[in-house]
Amino acid sequence: MAAPGGPRPGNLPPGYMPNSLANNMQNLQINQPNQPQSNNPTGGVSRPPNTTPFGQQPPPFAGSRPGPPPHSAFVRGPVPPSPSGPPQTTLSPNVAPARPAGPPPGSQPPPPFVSRPLPPGSLPSSMGGATVSLASGSSPQLGPGPHHRPFVSSPPMSGPAAPHPLSNGPPGITMAQLQAGPRFPPVMGSTPRPPPIAAPQPATMLSSGSSSQRPQLRPNFGGRPASASLATTHPGPSSAPPQNMLPPPAPSPFSAPIQSVPPPSGSPYGMQTWMSQQQQVAPPPPVPGLQPPRMFGMPQTHPNQSLAPTSPSLFHTGAAGTAQSKVDPSHIPRPIPSSVVILHETRQGNQANPPPPATSDYIVKDTGNCSPRFMRCTINQIPCTVDLLSTSAMQLALLVQPLALPHPSEEPIQVVDFGESGPVRCSRCKGYINPFMKFIDQGRSFICNLCGFTDETPRDYHCNLGPDGRRRDADERPELCKGTVEFVASKEYMVRDPMPAVYFFLIDVSTNAIQTGATAAACSAINQVIADLPEGPRTAVGIATFDSNIHFYNLKRALQQPLMLIVPDIQDVYTPLESDVIVQLSECRQHLELLLESIPTMFQNNRIGDSAFGAAIKAAYLAMKSTGGKLLVFQSVLPSIGIGSLSAREAEGRSNISAGEKEANKLLQPADKTLKTMAMEFAEYQVCVDLFITTQTYVDIASISVIPRTTGGRVYYYYPFTALSDPAKLYNDLRWNVTRPQGFEAVMRVRCSQGIQVQDYSGNFCKRIPTDVDLPAIDCDKTIMVTLKHDDKLQEGSECAFQCALLYTTVYGQRRIRVSTLSLPCTTMLSNLFRSADLDTQFACILKQVTGEVPSTPLPQVTEQAKNLCINILHSYRKFCATATASGQLILPEALKLLPLYTLALLKSCGLRADGRIDDRSSWINYVSHLSTPLAIPLVYPRMIAIHNLDEKELDSSLIPETVPLSSEHITDEGIFLLENGEDCLICVGNSVNPDILHQLLGISSVEEIPSQFVLQQYDNPLSKKLNGIINEIRRQRCSYLRLKLCRKGDPSGTTFLSYMVEDKTPSGLSYVEFLIHVHQHIQRKMP
Repeated sequence: MAAPGGPRPGNLPPGYMPNSLANNMQNLQINQPNQPQSNNPTGGVSRPPNTTPFGQQPPPFAGSRPGPPPHSAFVRGPVPPSPSGPPQTTLSPNVAPARPAGPPPGSQPPPPFVSRPLPPGSLPSSMGGATVSLASGSSPQLGPGPHHRPFVSSPPMSGPAAPHPLSNGPPGITMAQLQAGPRFPPVMGSTPRPPPIAAPQPATMLSSGSSSQRPQLRPNFGGRPASASLATTHPGPSSAPPQNMLPPPAPSPFSAPIQSVPPPSGSPYGMQTWMSQQQQVAPPPPVPGLQPPRMFGMPQTHPNQSLAPTSPSLFHTGAAGTAQSKVDPSHIPRPIPSSVVILHETRQGNQANPPPPATSDYIVKDTGNCSPRFMRCTINQIPCTVDLLSTSAMQLALLVQPLALPHPSEEPIQVVDFGESGPVRCSRCKGYINPFMKFIDQGRSFICNLCGFTDETPRDYHCNLGPDGRRRDADERPELCKGTVEFVASKEYMVRDPMPAVYFFLIDVSTNAIQTGATAAACSAINQVIADLPEGPRTAVGIATFDSNIHFYNLKRALQQPLMLIVPDIQDVYTPLESDVIVQLSECRQHLELLLESIPTMFQNNRIGDSAFGAAIKAAYLAMKSTGGKLLVFQSVLPSIGIGSLSAREAEGRSNISAGEKEANKLLQPADKTLKTMAMEFAEYQVCVDLFITTQTYVDIASISVIPRTTGGRVYYYYPFTALSDPAKLYNDLRWNVTRPQGFEAVMRVRCSQGIQVQDYSGNFCKRIPTDVDLPAIDCDKTIMVTLKHDDKLQEGSECAFQCALLYTTVYGQRRIRVSTLSLPCTTMLSNLFRSADLDTQFACILKQVTGEVPSTPLPQVTEQAKNLCINILHSYRKFCATATASGQLILPEALKLLPLYTLALLKSCGLRADGRIDDRSSWINYVSHLSTPLAIPLVYPRMIAIHNLDEKELDSSLIPETVPLSSEHITDEGIFLLENGEDCLICVGNSVNPDILHQLLGISSVEEIPSQFVLQQYDNPLSKKLNGIINEIRRQRCSYLRLKLCRKGDPSGTTFLSYMVEDKTPSGLSYVEFLIHVHQHIQRKMP
């Protein structure tokens, strides 16, 4: 047997005849199901090497398999561990040097989770608020002033390239529903009486001609200075520009130094030399407000003083009474770019430290609270009462990404083993031990920070307290000093042995799939991806094809060649023997590779256009029922026969939407409950379904997507699928899907302190009981929104804690509990809420909330709801927090000054436009359902850069040039512009571009030669090399390969590009300036 990644050996099975394979596979008809005789074998599984999902599809079996670093585990005992360390265990690593351990016998030791890509997307605005000067009864006046720098992604620092370089060509292949659940508490129609508000400081207004020195805006978040017409009052020394350089992370007593664990060569983001570079950082200041109690289990520190409210910055121009005002769009709030790397300590001065923006580049040091990558709150100070929250009109919610990838320079998560007794927990609320539980009575008891119950400390966990009231071993135990820790689950957390790693591939071979090349692309991608699957006896695979029938394949080594098993009954579906169709990868690799090479040829003359999608997916599930696992489905046409068959609804959908019918939104709901019922059964037996839709027609994504959404999977959508450019993305998406950090048969629960409770969960999962979500699979990209509500009044000056516990099985077959704890201060001051608002998280929650309403609510009501969410927040701030100003001024809170811009972008997004295809909108809705916080803003407000003048720019280590505002006035006929939103990448070519630049970048001499299907090539010139480097860097940041589309200004493709210019006026939407006027007018009407 050839080594993984090597070429398939030439010696074929005895008696094999090259031309007989396709014929022999048509012989066996199965009319009655056989009784299963055995279950799938189990054993130990190895972690797949982390390989970049962004590189070009390599030649078949040409990949390399880097070896993992050594591993160890931190085993808990009754006393602190001795220097010599505990005995060797079978746990996987991430803790305690000099404590070696390895994976289960028969498997390779797993590498640690790969590093988080440099945060994608938009960059934060300055912390300064903005006031747009408006004449009473007239349009607002936005005065002259220096131009704002448009926003750009926070880029990575330079570093050596990954061993697998990225290229952009296509792979070499042969061409032969949603029920609305509980929602956010609605804003009360009548504004409740506000609580006491600290008197804000007077706002400072600087005209464009002022000689005052411009202050640094939000230096703690790495933002660059904004316009000179802005002024901000920042308290204390936090307003000083950052001067410190980034130090290397402090060594941890629980893990080997980071330098000793280099990133795997297959890291999807490329290797980074973070530790070898000096980088400027800007540590954010702690949240202002009342002093919370000391965090028990953490060192005693000097508390910070509470800070006075910060007034907004003001845009101020002209006389307020000017009849006609001209607004300069260059002076209105826009994101500000920055390449500063932020060093973020989760707690400082015994206070929760507000996290940096999700779209910025930051390195986290866990000092008690969990990393914001794992859990973020929409407000970083919790309102004490429901009335205070209602007055603010903001959402109170968490965005939880429990397996999020860390930054390359961050310490790994510590693994703690308490043995058979399991981790220490509160006996009342079952919360897990964390740094905020207070030990009393010389350590013999502890008080739960979630429910307040006093528990007796287990005898083998007792430790005396020091003079400061902390346990003497607090700094030596990760669970007492870290916000995120992973516990080894004891037997009480298991209802069965951990499931094996089963990967089942289901391929559409109907006429459309064959003719478009979708079948060949799927087979080619699978053939190369199996080289990256884990070795060992616990990894098993299966494969089936379908058109109007279902074709299973027996891959046992004992057979001379694969054997086709046909299941013709698509109404009462059954499956052949499980042991025949799901086989250990090590036993069937040769047969599987041979079969995948042959499938496109076997079905090249297939004339069956029907698709038994529902029956095929049900049959595959029956084969996986006893083991669970991942079912990866490649679908090209509308399911037309058998279980779950559908009819084309697109034609009636177009007419209804164009006519403005109220029932048009029903086309975004599942056609019936058949597939939903199937999906619930799949989730019960731990089968996760990922759907790869390679189509050129309508397939009713609204109906078929309910299966991946319920089982913890996702929909990958390739429309219109082209065999020239899309196979590369299909391969990279599939490769990342099976090799990224992930877990199986997971259950997640979020617990809150007394006074707050979980209202609802939102995401891709199955929920059978209100408190838990069931996840047949969970990966590093999935995010779950947790909406919260008050059930009691919180005590001012206290802290409110949130704890996310994820019980899951690793890909190595080990049961783990990942616990992340976040403790935030409580406040009665409305101004503190606005100051501590997290714009990225607030907008991500608004995006998810509004998108969830689209299938069940008429579109005009949804758009009105989105606008009202923005207007109500700004009205609350204007009424209760802003200083007395002229009525012609639009005052925006510092932390939310970009909310109007992102709201406008949301209103013009694909999901909220009535003129789009039904499937496009359904795919967008499904994408948002599991979207992470860093990708929310870029989805609606993409990044645009000019690439025709790259040779004139001196790029810094980020590789990404300065961005351009999303307005058509910045798009010239002489330019070439690149726009990306995290999933697609559009390149717009002007009609008067220099032919020499066209030739260097695209290999053409005139715009008339622009091809309809585009594949980016790298030519031997500096301009082309810079462009390829930029696109590959964006792919690393986005953790997505990105589809490249070439657009020409003036063509229909150019119209698609211009649809992303969200700041422009459109026939159905306002421009950015007009939207600010619209918001201001509504705020004035609501004012007394």
